[in-house]
Amino acid sequence: MSREVTAAGWQGEGQTSQTGNEPGQAAEQKVILPGSTIGVLGGGQLGRMMALAGSAMGYRFVTLDPTADGPCGQVAEGIVAAYDDREAARELAARSDVITYEFENVDAEVAAMLMKESYVPQGSELLYTTQHRLREKRAIEAAGVRVAPYREIRSSVELLEGVRQFGLPCVLKTATGGYDGKGQWVVRAESEVEEAYATLARSGAELVLEQFIRFERELSVIAARSPHGEVKAFPVSENIHVENILHLSIVPARVDEQVQREAEALAIRIAEGLGVVGLIAVELFQTADGELFVNELAPRPHNSGHYTMEACRTSQFEQHVRAVCNLPLGDPSLMTPVVMVNVLGQHVEPVIRRMAAADEAAARLGAEPKLHLYGKKDAVHKRKMGHVNVLASSVEAALDWIEETGIWTEEITNWKV
Repeated sequence: MSREVTAAGWQGEGQTSQTGNEPGQAAEQKVILPGSTIGVLGGGQLGRMMALAGSAMGYRFVTLDPTADGPCGQVAEGIVAAYDDREAARELAARSDVITYEFENVDAEVAAMLMKESYVPQGSELLYTTQHRLREKRAIEAAGVRVAPYREIRSSVELLEGVRQFGLPCVLKTATGGYDGKGQWVVRAESEVEEAYATLARSGAELVLEQFIRFERELSVIAARSPHGEVKAFPVSENIHVENILHLSIVPARVDEQVQREAEALAIRIAEGLGVVGLIAVELFQTADGELFVNELAPRPHNSGHYTMEACRTSQFEQHVRAVCNLPLGDPSLMTPVVMVNVLGQHVEPVIRRMAAADEAAARLGAEPKLHLYGKKDAVHKRKMGHVNVLASSVEAALDWIEETGIWTEEITNWKV
């Protein structure tokens, strides 16, 4: 039996409250109590880890995903259907007390329909905004936060004008879709303009050109906000990408305290300005002179927040459940230095062998590696299959363990030059 608390008190199954789903809308607020069912649009690894965290709190989960044996479907009830299948979405609504999403490329129209017919505290507006880079950048600017200079591109002529405006190199991206480096082209010469435009415009997506920011570090902050308006930010993560795929998240980030405070304040400002419910991951560039520019947003749990699972008092997944259910937010404080390293398809076998044997390096370095595998069927090269959180007395010790394993040699070669 589902239970929820409102300003009027307890509610049982079948009862409703007049609750607005869009941020900023004045309405009675629900509190979704343990024992209720959380519906998840998407059935990947983020949903899996959310369901594992929420199940420990007493929640049940049901997922909507086109894959029959996806990562989340292995630990929750599942509805197998396309994301734009409205009847399947209505079934998800009928079986859920609250609905969230585990990645932002779900169908925004379905999310809007669900918002009218069920309880989606995140609403559809934020999803609509973050699914489109131009809308996202304008929203970030409206919150008073800087982004890299950009312009909309509608022709190869406009692209050439933009290249001359921003200088070389600059980055052409599709406004929708794209992740892990897909859907973008780093323009390094004017001779590439025609090919870059033709290649990315072929998908029919709108295009945006961004000035190339010569950054010293990539950082990210994950903030959580509840419908009540409570906001908390996790510690800043320093991120290292290899071939546009996240390789390492280092916490504490190797930046001074002032930069950490500024990054966390920016994330909170964005969460409040956009009326976020749940998590918002804010990816940042830090320049050599300490300036911070927002690169992208993700309104969900994020790869760079996986370190929180063992290293923080509250994980990002528990925090997301708390936020969408309108519970008091947990303490995001860091308990130990940690480095998260992604496990791609080519790493799976050596990682499993490593975990099955006595680890002399870990004992010597005072490191404690924690393996998380996502249950994906095929270990495809460069596909994210899991991650390891390496807890240690210092990030240097954790990095030494990663290097000494010899598992990530190719990635280390790419970033240790």
